[in-house]
Amino acid sequence: MKVNIAIVGATGMVGRTFIKVLEEMKFPIKNIYFFASAKSKGTKVTFNSQEYEVEELTEESFDRNIDIALFSAGGEISKKFAPIAKSKGAIVIDNSSAWRMNEEVPLIVPEVNPQDINWNNGIIANPNCSTIQCMQPLKLLKDRYGIKRIVYSTYQAVSGSGIGGLKDLENGIKGEKNTKYPHQIAYNCIPHVDVFLENGYTKEEIKMINETRKILGDQDIKITSTAVRVPVKYGHCVSINVELEKSFDIEEVKAIYRESEGIILQDDVSNNVYPMPLTIEGTDEVYIGRIRRDYSVDNGLNLWVCADNARKGAATNAVQIAQLLLDKL
Repeated sequence: MKVNIAIVGATGMVGRTFIKVLEEMKFPIKNIYFFASAKSKGTKVTFNSQEYEVEELTEESFDRNIDIALFSAGGEISKKFAPIAKSKGAIVIDNSSAWRMNEEVPLIVPEVNPQDINWNNGIIANPNCSTIQCMQPLKLLKDRYGIKRIVYSTYQAVSGSGIGGLKDLENGIKGEKNTKYPHQIAYNCIPHVDVFLENGYTKEEIKMINETRKILGDQDIKITSTAVRVPVKYGHCVSINVELEKSFDIEEVKAIYRESEGIILQDDVSNNVYPMPLTIEGTDEVYIGRIRRDYSVDNGLNLWVCADNARKGAATNAVQIAQLLLDKL
């Protein structure tokens, strides 16, 4: 079955990655439409060797037969246009934070909670990039051992801020001023991802806490998070400290990850093998290494998890959700 697809935010970084991933996955497409802001109207994009013209996103854009709309144009655009697309019969897969914590909207990582697609009402949320890459590793632990507490420490690439983040890094290396971040990111680490809230956490940190509980279906897990922007182009890394409910064997944990589809275990410290942004860029899997026991608590475990934030952390996960929808359309 071939379907009609729309990409909203087609000229942005994630929008262009949508195009690449749809091509690579040979997604069954009958017609495809590209939408963006008025300033991008008329921009040419290429899909499967055919050139298309980007249209301005308007309230009439969905007055045609569109089955699935992939959104990555920011929260305000999603709040306005996702309900319009839904009302015209499209199923929206939204990459912004606009719908993630809405109780009527499923928040999906296909390897973790694919069943939640069954109760979608026309809008499906794609989780935060840092959250996505942590979910499958944690779900496998939760199913086997149970989880009491999670401590996240993220090392997030500048592409998580879009094209502006990439430009700030490139300009900073050349000695030019930053325009996206509050401080120079070149040769620096900034413990400030998204805006600060009254409780001292950033919005990014709270996203990871709330989204983890929703995706794993457990509001009782104790979670804390610190999110840091680092001078890396692509590839988020997360240090995850987990306190499990049951005892575990390290080699058994490694075997679980080694045998899981969508996860690549890179854990051979004697040969300096562990996941790094440079080696995982452009891939769709979640990479895990530095697996070791945390001796400071009972049943404590440390993981180092990396993934390409523009792909598995955004576009690839969204297209995988779209694949789940194919059988239901």
